[in-house]
Amino acid sequence: MPIEKVAAVYCALTSVQMAIMAPWLADSATMLVTRVGWFAMTAALVVADHLYTSRLEKVALAHPSGANSVPQPAKASFHFPFFPFLRTAAQLAWLILWYPDTYEFNRSFPNLDHLFAAADQTLFGCQPSLEFSQAMPQPFWSEAFNLGYWSYYPMMAVLVLVVFIKAYNARSRNASVFNLQVSAFKSVSALIIASFFLFYVIYIFLPVAGPQFYFEAVGIDNILCGRFPALGTYFTSHTAALAPPGYTDGFFYQLVASAQEAGERPTAAFPSSHIGVSTIVLLLSRRHAPKLLYLFLPLWLLLCCATVYIRAHYLVDAIAGLVSAPVILWLAQKVCRPLIKQG
Repeated sequence: MPIEKVAAVYCALTSVQMAIMAPWLADSATMLVTRVGWFAMTAALVVADHLYTSRLEKVALAHPSGANSVPQPAKASFHFPFFPFLRTAAQLAWLILWYPDTYEFNRSFPNLDHLFAAADQTLFGCQPSLEFSQAMPQPFWSEAFNLGYWSYYPMMAVLVLVVFIKAYNARSRNASVFNLQVSAFKSVSALIIASFFLFYVIYIFLPVAGPQFYFEAVGIDNILCGRFPALGTYFTSHTAALAPPGYTDGFFYQLVASAQEAGERPTAAFPSSHIGVSTIVLLLSRRHAPKLLYLFLPLWLLLCCATVYIRAHYLVDAIAGLVSAPVILWLAQKVCRPLIKQG
């Protein structure tokens, strides 16, 4: 499937980089396990899918009347809903492991947070990531913003699921409509993962940890005095972060705090992929499932605010995430178009 081809390209390119940077990588064993695990998972699902396809074709040949529920030209590409959806979901879920992989690369480079914290100070006369949460500490706002931040992955999951359901529901219609909906499903999932990988490539070479890590490392007193010391490769061995601000007993606060504790790393701050990818999800929703915009727009607004509110990003990161979204989507389309045609 196109989404698997996109992931294979990313895996191959970063594996080459991993080989080049091997002497400087602190945990190459984990990186190797990530790649071997990805290949084993993908290969197993592809083989299982092909075995099922062969069985289905044999049944169809033996009982031609039982194959009328799916348009004949489309059978090979979308023969049964379980495997295409499972293969897509598996690649999206693996992003949880590809994300910390960027940290393994970029912690070998000198950290650049001092430049971005100074940029916030110069442009806005303060540190918005500190001022925002202090100005709105009430439980209502804390929970609202944490809800927005938490909705990041559910938004893209809902979009992929809705487009998949539209394709599945079109199976009893004529072959051209069915194939069009299947193509939309493949396109949306491939564009989402390609957008992630394009952001990840930036993160590999641009080591910015974000306020929650940088402020903890240099101390809030330095930040309030307008001092932003360079840390070099400090984050090679330090991953402590500030506790998220807000209403600590809140349900969504706890969800976000738990997720960050489990999987957050001092990486991927500039530009904000939370804002970038969620904006891309809005653009894809407008094209393929317009009714979802009524659900996504308020969550997106809360998410954009939350990136700064919870101190995951500098305000310049958030602005860059918004500005970069259409560019990243355009690049993702360039990358995915030949793969979607082949798929």
